[in-house]
Amino acid sequence: MAATFRLQENTVPSSSPAFGTPVHPINPREKRIPPPAFKPSIPTILPILLPPASLRPLAFRTFTKKHNLTLSSPALQSLATFVGKHCGSGWRERGTAEGVLEEVAKAWKKSGGSLIVNDGSLLKNILKTLESLMSGGKIASTKTNLSRQSSFAFAGESQELARRPSLAETSFQSQDLEEDEGADINHPRAWIKVVSAFDQPRLSYNVHKKHFEKITTKSTLLPSPAHRTQLFRDRYNLIHQRLMRNEAFQAPSVANTRSLKRSDSTSIQQYYKLTPIANLLGRNGSNHVLLGMLVITPTGTLALNDLTGSITLDLQHAKPLQGVDSSWFCPGMVVLIEGVYEEEYSGAGASGLGAATGVGGTIGGKFIGFSIGAPPSEKRNATLGVADSTKQQDVGVGGGFGWTDFLGLGSEKVMGTKMRKLEKRLLAPNEEEAAQQRKMVILGEVNLDDPSSLEALRAVLRVYASEDELTPLSFMLIGNFVSHPVMAGGGSGGSIEYKEYFNDLATVLADFPTLLRTSTWVFVPGDNDPWASAFSAGASNPVPRPSIPGLFTSRVKRAFAAAKAEVPLPKTDDNVPVEPIWTSNPTRISIFGPAHEITVFRDDISSRLRRNALTFGKASTPEDEDDEEMPDTTSAEIPTPTQIARQLVLSLLPQSNLSPFPLSTRPVLWDQGSAMSLYPLPHTLVLADAEAPAFAVTFEGCHVLNPGKLCRDEGRGRRVEWVEYDCWGKRGEVRQIWDS
Repeated sequence: MAATFRLQENTVPSSSPAFGTPVHPINPREKRIPPPAFKPSIPTILPILLPPASLRPLAFRTFTKKHNLTLSSPALQSLATFVGKHCGSGWRERGTAEGVLEEVAKAWKKSGGSLIVNDGSLLKNILKTLESLMSGGKIASTKTNLSRQSSFAFAGESQELARRPSLAETSFQSQDLEEDEGADINHPRAWIKVVSAFDQPRLSYNVHKKHFEKITTKSTLLPSPAHRTQLFRDRYNLIHQRLMRNEAFQAPSVANTRSLKRSDSTSIQQYYKLTPIANLLGRNGSNHVLLGMLVITPTGTLALNDLTGSITLDLQHAKPLQGVDSSWFCPGMVVLIEGVYEEEYSGAGASGLGAATGVGGTIGGKFIGFSIGAPPSEKRNATLGVADSTKQQDVGVGGGFGWTDFLGLGSEKVMGTKMRKLEKRLLAPNEEEAAQQRKMVILGEVNLDDPSSLEALRAVLRVYASEDELTPLSFMLIGNFVSHPVMAGGGSGGSIEYKEYFNDLATVLADFPTLLRTSTWVFVPGDNDPWASAFSAGASNPVPRPSIPGLFTSRVKRAFAAAKAEVPLPKTDDNVPVEPIWTSNPTRISIFGPAHEITVFRDDISSRLRRNALTFGKASTPEDEDDEEMPDTTSAEIPTPTQIARQLVLSLLPQSNLSPFPLSTRPVLWDQGSAMSLYPLPHTLVLADAEAPAFAVTFEGCHVLNPGKLCRDEGRGRRVEWVEYDCWGKRGEVRQIWDS
């Protein structure tokens, strides 16, 4: 009876006569509910509106005290909005906000950000990356045990891209350089980066924030006139802040309150103090030190300008601080002048505050200078705030601009240590036979329209092609590639003739296919090369100037392609470029990132300095000259090439600029002024000056080279001269051969 009841209970009525109820129906199983497509295992975070003032103490401890960064108000507002949205009300109790701020600070420094955290594109990209990693109010940990440096990927990228290193490290492909000794890119040529003047970041020094800011507006050939004023303002501000960090211009922190004795009243002042030009009014007969730019007024007189005003100069009694014939001083240079201000009275009833003869910002009276000198230079290590290269690298040494990425290849404090270890592994002199592979051959003034210059080039290449499998690391050919501007007309063939000259160069290079395959070739133009010479006719062209157009260099490129196809490269050298590099003038060459920077500039700057140099000190008495003049034996022992090199280096490097002249003397593109900057000083500066002798000197840690002219005709034959540069020791040597 119970069984019958159970069967009746399980009976399912049929909806059709064709389908009857089975005799033994199947017992129903428990109904299983399918699992949801998404199971919410993450606790829900309720967003809150977090005031920036509540987050400021925690942000100050994380950014300022721990990471030495300054957080701006807009950036604090963005961080407060992000923390309130993704961390919720437990941002303080659970400590989730501290972890987010810590990751933001580390990502900012790894990406090469400045010392001041601004609310820009970099911070927005970092917050977008963190937003994809947030889980339960804090950053989710990955199962792959990735390092924090490699756990960031910009929003929208795949998971594989999220495992790559940070943005600053990606450009060098330098993940785990210490551990991965057998990296795929183990050839030094793969780490040579040529940065054109139009590709490097455009930076401007902010006086109020005391750091460099990146100019985001697009550059143009016809900018606003305000950009011209900003060009000189940046030069002055850069030198002024550098001077204020010099020990000679820093006042002692603790004043000496003890009374001075009578003998101490004539003691030498321990520091110098700069006086703005506008503050000279009403201080007649007082001694001052001025920092300003030498200019020629419309009336033809010499004056000194700074950001506050202008003053007429009287340099009849002035003497150079570094000694006689130590450097040139030209209009456009920023100099230090020590002297006495003399007011100009207008007669009875004059106020004594300077006559009203000044125009604009020119104050009355004149400044009588007794000594004039260039502002002291600053070593690269001091500028970047790092230890000396011969010592152990330390990112915590000093302040400086070590976090600023000047070339767009990574900053010094982000990439410097790793790149230096890689440089040591790939370039360190392990064997004497391999020393040739660390050389860079620099040839200047390669005039292709001169048959003797082509023969000289062939003789130089024959020297390095004789060594089997020990070719130089790189060859650098610097213009002018023609001795006169053929593009300017004047009865010449113009562009057709210029192209034929490069066809002749391709014929010479085709005879040395091994050098084309195993070395990196860089070509830097001069003033006579197109297209600027088409309208300048040999005069000073605006700098920086672009590379030589590919219309003229197609035959040279085919010579490199044929050399590459002749013998296939090993698989280990797949990342090594074989094509020639046509770059701008000036240009930057980076070897292993910030570990080695070379600046190349082609200009006859020594002759321009001599033509525009000022003459002063004519009113000095013979007795005074005998007291301060250097002994004749010292000047007689210095050879003429060394003396010219010393004058050139002492005139240029303290200006922190490749063109310290007025725009009427050497035109500069207003929007590309940062490309002409020499701050910080590079490791090596190649000044290709055909009118100066070849030299290799070092000043303040910067090695300055001049390859001179490739071929010079002399009495006993033809002298071929070039510079051989050691990329490991960062020192060059002038080499020469005689070719009959």
